[in-house]
Amino acid sequence: MLQTSARLLALLGQLQARDIVSGVELAERLGVGERTVRKDIERLRELGYPVDSVRGPAGGYRFGDHGRLPPLLLEPDEAVAVAVGLASVATVRGIEESSALALAKLEHVLPDRLRRRVRALHESTDVGLNNTESNVQAPPVDVAVLAELAAAIRDREGLRFFYRPGERGDEERVEADPYRLVSWHERWYVVARRRPSKEWQVFRVDWMELRMPGGGRFVSDPLDGGDYASFVLREVAFSGWNFHARIAVDAPAAEVLSRIHAAVGVVETVDESHSVLVTGGDSLEVVAVWIGMLGLDFHVTGPPELVEHLRILGERYARAIASQH
Repeated sequence: MLQTSARLLALLGQLQARDIVSGVELAERLGVGERTVRKDIERLRELGYPVDSVRGPAGGYRFGDHGRLPPLLLEPDEAVAVAVGLASVATVRGIEESSALALAKLEHVLPDRLRRRVRALHESTDVGLNNTESNVQAPPVDVAVLAELAAAIRDREGLRFFYRPGERGDEERVEADPYRLVSWHERWYVVARRRPSKEWQVFRVDWMELRMPGGGRFVSDPLDGGDYASFVLREVAFSGWNFHARIAVDAPAAEVLSRIHAAVGVVETVDESHSVLVTGGDSLEVVAVWIGMLGLDFHVTGPPELVEHLRILGERYARAIASQH
């Protein structure tokens, strides 16, 4: 059991991290009885911390006036940047709960206008798999754009933007209703329904240039199943990279899936002995590495740049072996 002073600090941390927390939950987390929790709450009040009691089935305790802690002096973009960082480390095994608690505490010490900004980003974002390494530097994150997108999702405000997919893509004007931000593979995506078709589509944030004002309010009609991160994974495999390829593999889909990182792409079944890996990357080198790591026989017919790159690699490896004789 914690000593009284350490227990009071732990109790403060629990109260800071949640809007309302029950006495039962506090007792379990601190390893004490509910009576001890009540006494410790009174001690905090005597020390000047305004802890309110909330009645009802969902009642418990909460900080009044945000615990009268001084506001954290951050610029809007700085506050969003901290929230992005905390969301990213939440994917590291073993510290998921700690990062969530840290984000909750951050919200408690931010001024109201920044708290809404950070909370919108947190509540509008799914975090996917970590990067699988690449020889292409990840695009910079414009935190101001992320904040605008999160606010649009929260407020159900349509988006108007210019969109240029990839280095060689043609720019187009798009109007869409945003539903979710997804951070995946060190890139940010918006899952949205395109207007007027209502077709679901994934847009890479660094390929977007927002136009103001937006497209007006929309009525929510969420994705079936609500798994936006998986939807992004599937869509990016087909359209979200600078280079895309369909690789015919002489092995069943289950065998291919067992050999690739989930961020590499998706696998389609052809028959019991053959499948197709739909993959891509921001460079030909990355795609070639992923194919080579399969350890299986495969066939590549396009794109022409990838075919040529693999030919050069094959000759280079052949020379490397020949030089040993």
